[in-house]
Amino acid sequence: MNQIHPTAVIGKNVTLGQNLVIGAYCVVEDGAVLGDHCRLASHVIIREGVILGEGNTVHERVVLGGEPQYLNAKAPFGNLVIGKNNVFRECVTIHRGLKAGHTTVVGDGNYLMVNAHIAHDCVIGNHNIIANNTMLGGHVTLEDHAYVSAAVAIHQFCRVGSYAMVGGQSHVNKDVPPFVTLDGLTSRVVGLNLVGLKRKGFSPEQIAQLKSAYRVIYRRGLKWSEVLAILEEHFATGPAAAFRVFFHGGQRGFMPERRTPRAASVKIPQEPVAEDETPPLRKVG
Repeated sequence: MNQIHPTAVIGKNVTLGQNLVIGAYCVVEDGAVLGDHCRLASHVIIREGVILGEGNTVHERVVLGGEPQYLNAKAPFGNLVIGKNNVFRECVTIHRGLKAGHTTVVGDGNYLMVNAHIAHDCVIGNHNIIANNTMLGGHVTLEDHAYVSAAVAIHQFCRVGSYAMVGGQSHVNKDVPPFVTLDGLTSRVVGLNLVGLKRKGFSPEQIAQLKSAYRVIYRRGLKWSEVLAILEEHFATGPAAAFRVFFHGGQRGFMPERRTPRAASVKIPQEPVAEDETPPLRKVG
């Protein structure tokens, strides 16, 4: 049985699941879909074009499916599709796709803290944590099991790989590879996310493999084509195989490491480089 507060406003052609709780002064606009077992606190707004899966908890003053923040945006807009068992804390905002046929996607089991913002056409995977006051620009991709700390700004079209840890107040303007930690002070890679990997049950052998791959990528001063070749030859299986897959999908370059190895003649490229090309040489101290 649904519990809908008498002050809530439910639009036309709204699809309501079972065992819903909709609090005081909520607004569910025309055509929205709410799955079973969702909990909406007071003053929540679910805009048109939103499909909210089952078991989601939505706290006070959250706005799901707002219009894209884009100067030339014109209706009709796209949709916002949300999976199941997510938690949206107070004042979270998520915008629907910029154009008809475009979709902003949030997967399953994510936890978004107070005042987090996800812009139009983002794709958020599963079991991610996005902390307070973090902003994701349009078309950002966040894979699975990542932790994005407070007050982080992620530039549009960037990607954050699975199991990455993005430190507080980081400025992310390139892709963050999977499994790594980004330091909030410098916005640079400072190693693997070892704490997170251990908490997620990675074995010592798997972590050792990731360490070996990390050294190839960041510590050996290799050409980018050599890095990709070694990853393909020696790390084709196991968790480290995700590195090469991620690098092949890059369009904006990749966040560099904070330290530069003494023997390095080149750094990890800041712009995408074809496999048969060599990044420009960089003189080292």
